[in-house]
Amino acid sequence: MTRPPYDWLPDRHLGTAAALAHADAIIGQISDLLLDYQTVPDGVIGLRNVVVGDVVRTVVESLAPIPRKVPLLVADVLVVMRNALEHTLFAEVEFLDGRLAEDSAKRVEIPATTCPEDFEKWVAARGKKAPPSLTVGSDLVARIERLQPYHLPGDPARHPLARLVLHTNHAKHREPAITSVRIAAMYEDESRPESIHELEERPEVPVLVGDVIGEVPVGKVVPITMFPTIGINRPGTDLWPVLMTELDEIFKWVRTQALPRLVTGGDPPQPSLPCRYEVSLGHDDERAAIAQGSDVSAAHRHGQRLTAASARLDLAEIITEFDSEVPDEQVIEWLDLLSDDEVNARAERLGARPQLPPPTRARYIRRILGELRDEAVTFAQRDD
Repeated sequence: MTRPPYDWLPDRHLGTAAALAHADAIIGQISDLLLDYQTVPDGVIGLRNVVVGDVVRTVVESLAPIPRKVPLLVADVLVVMRNALEHTLFAEVEFLDGRLAEDSAKRVEIPATTCPEDFEKWVAARGKKAPPSLTVGSDLVARIERLQPYHLPGDPARHPLARLVLHTNHAKHREPAITSVRIAAMYEDESRPESIHELEERPEVPVLVGDVIGEVPVGKVVPITMFPTIGINRPGTDLWPVLMTELDEIFKWVRTQALPRLVTGGDPPQPSLPCRYEVSLGHDDERAAIAQGSDVSAAHRHGQRLTAASARLDLAEIITEFDSEVPDEQVIEWLDLLSDDEVNARAERLGARPQLPPPTRARYIRRILGELRDEAVTFAQRDD
């Protein structure tokens, strides 16, 4: 007999998968806004050179304003992810204990504690009106305990649940998420790395107008390439992690760890809940619809799109430098019609680092560039 899709997920928790899909859709909206913002024609960060004595300093002159909708959507998606946990817990409590009186219902929540003693205090604080399933020694309390931040060695504050609660408490009670421009990485063009993965990450601090980001002797010209990104402040700290990374790490933990463990009480079963499925339509068979969902998150797609946008510019420049007889517009048109995955695959071929001696490696690079040039030329001749 064929097992039903997601047989580990009871019917009472099917809404959990829909909440995840909704969260992924919001992250997708954030991605669209950020992609447009980070690829504005004049650039996110405006620079000017200032002569000071015998050096020239590169100073931040302007910053493109971040769309107001970005922090609003960030706050929305963080609340949706926390609600997914809280609603799942509430459904499980009512399944175990029956319909709750209002006094008992108010005691149903998921804490984020940084030490065992604080968790014990949380359990005790439920009081006599706590649902039976949330009293000392219950299986459900044990499930909640296993999700607590203090299980992360060294720095419980970095635990996804701790971050989720920190962000949502701030967004619900004070103000939407606080975002700012950051420089994720930067390099001098004459020292261009062979792969984006070789770039050294810069400090997690916002970029401000007036910041000095470089300094060279007067008379020396050093072109630089920057990778601006958007950071999110962790409330009450000086930390500004990359926004999409922060959302992705929390979303992945909620999807693959927290919700499955809360539902089953054990290690996350397979298959994992999808990142998204079609929730704008009604389904006669919700499980089948969930099974048709995608495991590719909006945050992953965002990274691929940004990488492809940068790779299009780099490949166009490199290919035309390799063969100046190939028109720039011809290469650009070819790259624009390739999918993001196709562009990234070609950039990865060029950036591959086979273990070859320098002369052989140089021939390898020339061969790959020749193949890419030939693709562009063949594309231009398609209608001839």
